[in-house]
Amino acid sequence: MEWEAAALVLSVRPYGEGSALVHLFSEEQGVSHGMVRGGASRRQASLWQTGNLVMARWRARLADQLGTLTAEPVQCVAGRILDAPLQLEMVSSACALVDGALPQGEAHPELFMRLVRLLTLISVAPEPAPMGAYLRWESQLLTGLGYGLDLSDCAVTGSADDLVYVSPRSGHAVSRNAAGEWRDRLLSLPALMMDEADDGTPEDWKNGLALTGHFLSRWVFGVRHQPLPAARERLVDYVQRLQIGPDNAADPAQ
Repeated sequence: MEWEAAALVLSVRPYGEGSALVHLFSEEQGVSHGMVRGGASRRQASLWQTGNLVMARWRARLADQLGTLTAEPVQCVAGRILDAPLQLEMVSSACALVDGALPQGEAHPELFMRLVRLLTLISVAPEPAPMGAYLRWESQLLTGLGYGLDLSDCAVTGSADDLVYVSPRSGHAVSRNAAGEWRDRLLSLPALMMDEADDGTPEDWKNGLALTGHFLSRWVFGVRHQPLPAARERLVDYVQRLQIGPDNAADPAQ
């Protein structure tokens, strides 16, 4: 069995002596795993980078076997943002979420195209970092998995005005006036989640990550008794340091 398709590199790790185990995401095949002979070599290292778009060829004797992979580059995302640590964290987080959330071999064409568009945006126009687009993508991921947030109107009044909170139980928006004494138990809803022209501030990013992270943890990873991916947590840590000051966020290792 074999297939050839444009695919995004989700993760890469050493496999055996000199090879690499690569997770890919393609439109028709969904998340696929394959072994790359010599994938850990210096010659192939630039190709197998998280976030890169490649033309992949997967081969195996049987569909349920670990196939072998070869590929040619289509779009090098990682190489364009080597000097942009926040953007690197965004790419790593998005790919890790898809890698962990989607079952192997299940097609999600709309999610694939949305991820391609997000990674292209990050790599082609990395400054300023499109965190608003990233957070809206996380909301779209929840929708694509069947756990969409309802941010169209207030769960209490039905009004679409002044929506600033979200119920942590239902994922439904709540207006400022309707929150009442429950406001401290609700999640903050930054305006950028509903406005594609709004990229927000580090405070908005922190609140947006807390919002989508709550439901990703509860509805997607929690049901599998898994934590959110480490790459997603690193993005949260980086954004929190941005609130303190850009100098403290310049190095993700700090």
